[in-house]
Amino acid sequence: MDKLKVLVVDDEQRMRKLVKDFLVKSDFEVLEAGDGEEAVEIFFDNKDIALIILDVMMPKMDGWETCREIRHYSQVPIIMLTAKSDEKDELLGFELGVDEYISKPFSPKILVARVEAILRRTNSLNEEKKEVGGILIDQAAHEVTIDGKNIELSFKEFELLTYFVNNQGVALSRERILNNVWNYDYFGDARTIDTHVKKLRSKLGEKGAYIKTIWGMGYKFEV
Repeated sequence: MDKLKVLVVDDEQRMRKLVKDFLVKSDFEVLEAGDGEEAVEIFFDNKDIALIILDVMMPKMDGWETCREIRHYSQVPIIMLTAKSDEKDELLGFELGVDEYISKPFSPKILVARVEAILRRTNSLNEEKKEVGGILIDQAAHEVTIDGKNIELSFKEFELLTYFVNNQGVALSRERILNNVWNYDYFGDARTIDTHVKKLRSKLGEKGAYIKTIWGMGYKFEV
């Protein structure tokens, strides 16, 4: 089986080397870019990149611009690295469709574990299609259609919708959603989920009403 390709984008060569060494040890193929412009070029030259690790602060084109540019064309999973653990930055990242958010300094082993967790879920081809209330989730193709029409979801929005559908009728606290959808101990706050739910509802159109708010607790998916 071919190795999965990860694109590491950071203007610090030392940081790129550190991340690359750990990923290569875990049997990934690693491509490198020193700024956003180079990253976009490499991304479009290599159609089989499975995941991008993207630094925020870079010359020429920063991480936000790079993410915006790539998101116009692709829902490839993106992990954002930042020196600042600013809540506003984090929320902006999620608005732009970032899947994970890691503050520097970080443990390279934890980074690799998160890369593997995302790719395991992205490439889980053994799940069958699931339909509920006119929403069809195709796990293998990582696609969602509503009444036969394809809708574009980010990786995290897809995960969130799948989790809701798999737990129909169950009242889900925000903590439970974070633990299951984000799949690690996330030290953010509830607004991360609320931001994703708002965007997901909007993309689902009238089907967005299936996601009910339970005030003071979380959400419930009910057709």
